[in-house]
Amino acid sequence: MNIAVVGLSHKTAPVEIREKLSIQEAKLESALSQLRSYPHILEVAIISTCNRLEIYAVTTETDQGVREISQFLCEIGHIPLHQLRRYLFILLHQDAVRHLMRVAAGLESLVLGEGQILAQVKNTHKLAQKYHSIAQILDRLFKQAMTAGKRVRSETNIGTGAVSISSAAVELAYIKVENLAACNVCIIGAGKMSRLLVQHLLAKGADRITVVNRSHLRAEELANQFPEAQLKIQLLPEMMNAIAASDIVFTSTAATEPIINRVKLEAVLTGERALMLFDISVPRNVDADVVGMEYVQSHNVDDLKAVVAQNYESRRKMAQEAEALLEQEIEAFELWWRSLETVPTISCLRSKVESIREQELEKALSRLGTEFAEKHQEVIEAMTRGIVNKILHEPMVQLRAQQDIEARRRCLESLKMLFDLDIEEQYS
Repeated sequence: MNIAVVGLSHKTAPVEIREKLSIQEAKLESALSQLRSYPHILEVAIISTCNRLEIYAVTTETDQGVREISQFLCEIGHIPLHQLRRYLFILLHQDAVRHLMRVAAGLESLVLGEGQILAQVKNTHKLAQKYHSIAQILDRLFKQAMTAGKRVRSETNIGTGAVSISSAAVELAYIKVENLAACNVCIIGAGKMSRLLVQHLLAKGADRITVVNRSHLRAEELANQFPEAQLKIQLLPEMMNAIAASDIVFTSTAATEPIINRVKLEAVLTGERALMLFDISVPRNVDADVVGMEYVQSHNVDDLKAVVAQNYESRRKMAQEAEALLEQEIEAFELWWRSLETVPTISCLRSKVESIREQELEKALSRLGTEFAEKHQEVIEAMTRGIVNKILHEPMVQLRAQQDIEARRRCLESLKMLFDLDIEEQYS
């Protein structure tokens, strides 16, 4: 068995490729089920965010498992493998383990140290459990990664400051216009990213903010979190009118197709004012055909990299501190992983010894007579269990603690031979 991760991210693929491979939560169960149906994949979990799609798997045969995942990505993205391959990264075992730890800690994020990714990793684990696509190995790996992410946030300062896609988008807008307080701002969507947009816009002095959303209730819930801001709320049918009255528009919805395009903009824009669009959604909410429109500037998540680069230098030292913590968590997982090799042998040996104990106990009780046996059976049984446990305890502790892989394997082989153990595969 091996752990593998196959995926792509903001580091390897542009947004127009990432959006084709984005898996919305509503389609996750189907995707996990399809991946689990492949013959060489035992466990699987999917992280899908605006900046990455990563498939973590436990495979029975590495090359075949990776090939099956790659083919799956080709199918959902409708991209031939020879084209997709240039955007993919493939990491195996310890590299895959280290990568997930870094993802959970925010070290692989577009904005170094951003905090949202840890919640996304937790959600990935929760949904994989819900849909029964993970078992012992990925369950342990994701839990270790979540521990690593929490430690990095609590034991270093990398999580302090404005570090999110939303904050970077607001920072880019601030750079472009300098005086956000003089602008009418419209936010399309009312989720977590939009809440952060409002928070950072207010910090930059913007106070004329309209939130457009499909659900009035959710928009109202967002507005209630910022009572001092007096946010305006409009529903989706009024979106284009709200855009026409705005200087800056941020889009952050879960729509799988663009909701703003050239035709819609041309129908409402008069040219009397310039419009800036900041699309932080993947798949994109703003169609690529708006590029080149007069009086319209359009930016997507990939355009945030210049802002992020300024952030990176100031956080590099904190990232190095985080790396040291991650190595401890990686080593903890590796120790656990190596101990798995001993589990079938230990279980088989304990089962065999327990069977012998029960047989010999039954013989002894029958010789002692019914009256004595009934009166003292509990004491005698406890004694025999205690003897077995004490005899097995020290060898089992030493076997699990043995870090020399070859030495441990020799011990396992010796146990199998000496006790004539019939070890079944852990995964059948």
